[in-house]
Amino acid sequence: MPETLTPFIALAAGGLVCAVAAILMIAARPGAPGNVLLAGALSAGFAAFSVVTIAAEGVFPVVLNHTSNLWGVQVWWDLLFSLSVATFLILPRARAVGMNLPLWVAFILLSASIGLLAMCARLFWLEQASAREGANPA
Repeated sequence: MPETLTPFIALAAGGLVCAVAAILMIAARPGAPGNVLLAGALSAGFAAFSVVTIAAEGVFPVVLNHTSNLWGVQVWWDLLFSLSVATFLILPRARAVGMNLPLWVAFILLSASIGLLAMCARLFWLEQASAREGANPA
């Protein structure tokens, strides 16, 4: 346990609070449509945070974080499992609205959550546009 609270603990705790709130809201509203702006903002914000992190600390600490001990490997596998499940669940919907799956999968593989959140934003936009067109036939 650290002797003093650090900004990193605050960032981690803030992420936990936001994730729990999001999961509970999703569970409470299973039929709610996806939020294009929220998914896009999360993707852009996390991309910006990642750029700042890479600029401040470089890329190599990612490897060290996930290979230094069993907890690091466990967290790495957890991230990979979560990303795989999310991709598995989103691909049928993306296919149904005609998204370019090879391009989006490549983006996810290169950027993880950044690409997945951007893909969600695009998917939500296409689904909502399709619903509007279906409700207002020309």
